[in-house]
Amino acid sequence: METKSNKRRFREWFSAEELHEESKKWSSELKFARDEQKFLDQMVKDYTLDIIDSDMFKTIRPVVESLNISEKDLVKLFKKVQLHENQLQVMVDQVDQEKMEAAYLETHNDLAKDVTDYFIGYRDAKNRIFDIVSKVIKRKKQKRLLN
Repeated sequence: METKSNKRRFREWFSAEELHEESKKWSSELKFARDEQKFLDQMVKDYTLDIIDSDMFKTIRPVVESLNISEKDLVKLFKKVQLHENQLQVMVDQVDQEKMEAAYLETHNDLAKDVTDYFIGYRDAKNRIFDIVSKVIKRKKQKRLLN
């Protein structure tokens, strides 16, 4: 509990420009992840038959499901970040609104945690998909060499 209040005090030292830059960075990373997820979806579709042939379908199915959940979470998180960016006006309007500014900073802290948590899960799913598809491609090449 004490750690959270220390974080809040630390965030208060950031200027509105720094908060805006961090929000823009989140937005950019989420857009990139969205494009990356399209690539991963296409890659799984392209290698579906090979995955089924290699008996790795049971292995990849939960990973694909977690990636689908990540896609849905990304949309929600991206909307939250956009809304948060739009509310930055509270911090720069030259009106002293302590409660609203404190709420904005708290929301910013919560979003920072949400974005970090999202990317931890997403990167894990992405790495597992790459590992599985790499194994499938290697097996496919080995079969070609043997034939």
